[in-house]
Amino acid sequence: MRPDPDTGKLVPAVSGDELVEMLRWKDGPPLELDDFASVPSFDMHGDLVLALANRVAEHCGREDVAGVVVTHGTDTMEETVYAVDRLHDSERPVAFTGAQRAADEPDTDGPRNLRSAIQVALDRESPGRGALVVFAGEIHAAREARKVHTSALRAFDSPGYGPLGHVDGERVTYRRGPDRRPPLSPPDGSLPRVDLIRLHAGSDDRFLRCSLDAGARAIVLEATGRGNANERVLPGVEAAVAAGVPVVVCSRCLAGRVEPVYGRGGGKDLAEVGAHFAGDLAGPKARVLLQLVLAAGGDVSEALAAEA
Repeated sequence: MRPDPDTGKLVPAVSGDELVEMLRWKDGPPLELDDFASVPSFDMHGDLVLALANRVAEHCGREDVAGVVVTHGTDTMEETVYAVDRLHDSERPVAFTGAQRAADEPDTDGPRNLRSAIQVALDRESPGRGALVVFAGEIHAAREARKVHTSALRAFDSPGYGPLGHVDGERVTYRRGPDRRPPLSPPDGSLPRVDLIRLHAGSDDRFLRCSLDAGARAIVLEATGRGNANERVLPGVEAAVAAGVPVVVCSRCLAGRVEPVYGRGGGKDLAEVGAHFAGDLAGPKARVLLQLVLAAGGDVSEALAAEA
């Protein structure tokens, strides 16, 4: 991103060639650039994400490619990296990275993050780990990575897990492996509409019914605590299930699993009216999972059982 000279607003403006020049890496490895798209990550959508996943797969299928690095805005990186990871069927690593500071700021973090991502993509211990987030010297698994700060340089974390490893100067070290699932079948066509609804104290079922009226194919509830709603939300969940629209429960907490335990509109009641539970999968990622599964004609219950 750079400020638009007319408006001062930050907009995508840096090419791949410029990014490589900013590295100032005289003895760096040979790189092939692919200017796939230039969009802010808050404008990423399903078809573009699928096209990116397909492009990554094309490059990973080449014998002359050791790994792929994707530069991506931080706002929705956790969703895109998860989508790419769930469709990734190659041993070659894919490293996502980005920046918190604009490219023309004197202390921009982009070049350092990009260099670290390239190191991870080339490291001999990286194959088989799928898609990764490399940011501020840390390596995070696609399934676990969350953006946890709006502006700090250490923008990502893996709540409840911690990073897989670190980039320390010229050295890449791993402390554990990612908990990966088998790749999903490629979607057949565009991704369907799946809505994400965050619950709060005093929630009712208005937004659930709005989603049904708008044609959502599935709904993710970011419920409170262990996966709870209340008795005013239950009728909307029941209506969705009766209409053949899966409802999947996650927690708005950063760490921990959802379990159907509580009554009085809690998780146990949600399960009894037909809601599914997504373990420790974050709401935005559960939404991506449902889109991929439904687009490929898969079974939501089976996919969630395998994921959880």
